[in-house]
Amino acid sequence: MPLLSAPLSVQHLLDRAAIADLKYAYAYGVDQRDWALYRSIFTDRIEIDFFDWAGIRDVWDADQWVATVKETLAPFDATQHVFSNPLITLNGDSAICVTTMTARHVLGEEAQILGGYYTERMDRTEAGWKIAACSLKITWEEGDRDLFARAAALGPRPRRDVGAQGI
Repeated sequence: MPLLSAPLSVQHLLDRAAIADLKYAYAYGVDQRDWALYRSIFTDRIEIDFFDWAGIRDVWDADQWVATVKETLAPFDATQHVFSNPLITLNGDSAICVTTMTARHVLGEEAQILGGYYTERMDRTEAGWKIAACSLKITWEEGDRDLFARAAALGPRPRRDVGAQGI
């Protein structure tokens, strides 16, 4: 990936800020169970490549994708998704954003933690920048992957921080 050059215009800076905000909305949406916010960051159809983690590589209807993520994460007592070091390459009405990530999933006293990076294609739409393609690469993990199955068996339930929101 080429190194970033100096911003070409104020619009260039605004576009980069809007793209970075999509990543923050991603984390806030899933961690606070704000599924409407999480849905709002995607185009209606999205290319998903979570093959490293979940064996998924396909084009999804965004509503279906959000429902799947909700079903996966809502049973946890807490989640924390942290994105950093965004490398954003703009190309007209499309952009590539690569961010490093850490995702913590907590159930009782146990946690399963993932580290890696996302590579996403964002497209400028009439409603602003949206994620059109999302690829997750896991480079390390700690904890037991079976924690996801144990959480799923419990089903969605209230959490201390957000109550019944998003279940």
